[in-house]
Amino acid sequence: MALGRKSGADTKKTNHDVAVDNSYHPDLLKGPEYDPESTKEGNRKMNRVVGPILLADSDVESAVSVRKQLELEAENQIKYRTCSWQKTAALLFSEYICLAIMSFPYSYSILGLVPGLIVTVAVAASVLYTSLILWEFCLRHPEVRDVCDLGQMLYFGWRWAWYLTAAMFLLNNTFIQGLHVLVGAKYLNTISNGALCTVGFSAIVAIISFLCSLPRTFDTLSKLATFSAFFTFVSVLLAAIFAGIEDHPAGYTLDPTAKPNGEPVVLVIPAAGTTFVSAMNAFLNISYTFIGQITLPSFIAEMKNPKDFPKALWAITIAEIILFSCVGAVVYVYTGTQYNTSPAFGSLGNDLYKKVSFSFMIPTLIFLGVLYASVSARFIFFRIFEGTRHKGNHTVVGWASWAGILAVTWIIAFIIAEVIPFFSDLLSLMSSLFDSFFGFIFWGTAYMRMRRADYGPGWVQRRGIRGLWGFSVNVIIILIGAFMLTAGTYATVQSIIDNYKANKVGGVFSCKSNAL
Repeated sequence: MALGRKSGADTKKTNHDVAVDNSYHPDLLKGPEYDPESTKEGNRKMNRVVGPILLADSDVESAVSVRKQLELEAENQIKYRTCSWQKTAALLFSEYICLAIMSFPYSYSILGLVPGLIVTVAVAASVLYTSLILWEFCLRHPEVRDVCDLGQMLYFGWRWAWYLTAAMFLLNNTFIQGLHVLVGAKYLNTISNGALCTVGFSAIVAIISFLCSLPRTFDTLSKLATFSAFFTFVSVLLAAIFAGIEDHPAGYTLDPTAKPNGEPVVLVIPAAGTTFVSAMNAFLNISYTFIGQITLPSFIAEMKNPKDFPKALWAITIAEIILFSCVGAVVYVYTGTQYNTSPAFGSLGNDLYKKVSFSFMIPTLIFLGVLYASVSARFIFFRIFEGTRHKGNHTVVGWASWAGILAVTWIIAFIIAEVIPFFSDLLSLMSSLFDSFFGFIFWGTAYMRMRRADYGPGWVQRRGIRGLWGFSVNVIIILIGAFMLTAGTYATVQSIIDNYKANKVGGVFSCKSNAL
């Protein structure tokens, strides 16, 4: 079976040579939760953007309503639609309450404290808004299983859109796995004082993460998610407390000939001479930490009642703004601009404080990479075994294939960690290449497609001020994504080049310690 999603039996070719289903059976898609042709939100009818073009070759399971999907998997040994909104919130907390929080003090040191806090709130608000657009799109199309299905539907059923989205989806997830391999090696080097070659530490982290990735449902992983998020919260809280109670940050000196030197300097606004490359990287670091819409369709697809998703979304957004702002500001104020590191654990002058606070990050170092590995493996596994007994039951072929897919993703992640061994730059690269689409461009497009489906070709004029406002906001969202993709990628690549020239690491696949 081909990976690309095909239409059902009754199709007709478009000018783009893609099969688009224009004659699906309405009774097939009915259910008490959703009828995609008449789903209500408030008193507004929510039309489908397109017909169910995503049917597999030999079955129609993916296009049925939520209730139908639950009925179809009732007899399976492995059930997928099992998550309540509380379990989904736990997954979101584990995804967002993550190691990248410790890049905020660095970002604030570049942007200045006040602009940094403003950017934090603005990015959080934009992500909340675009996530609600995504959720609305998923309500209209309950057959959507992941962001790749959604990408094909957004861009008029074009097959190339599915493949392009799939490539970005898998690369994004694998880069995140690579980030956690990199930081896992940093932790082991820090805690052991460089007792082993860094490449060896990276391999150890990748192997442990692979073993932890083997569970096949999010319901199983959600039990670990709360544990992971809790320990991350403790870790960043301890880092903030330790930064406040210790005498001086790491590297502190009053020697005028040393660089850096002096008392910690806190900037309210950016320093004079701040370069575009450094400011853009700071912005991308903040954006990366908030933007996680790439996994949301997968989470919504496993909810028993997807209408409850906003409860989880609002909870995590409020928690993010409070936690990210407070931790970033407190650590920055006490460590200053000149002594700041990314991640900020390296700014702590007391070696014991640094190791204790960093150690509480261990569950997240493993779990979050595991979560993204699982999302990628499910994406590939479902398309290989859709409609077979291997998908929903315990079979040797099913488990061997699942393990093989995971192994490939972790090997690639290991390579990424060794080739781009810079924490902040790796965050920025993922943000510019992937979050530009998955955080902004896709959802501005989705808004316009949905409003056109509801109100027709002249929807902007027909809706008056609301139409003009909605159109303008979402054009800005798309332009922000385009700016991140172009200028952001340039800034990140230049930063990587500069860091290699500055000999901040030993090189690719280096044994040199990368301890904080």
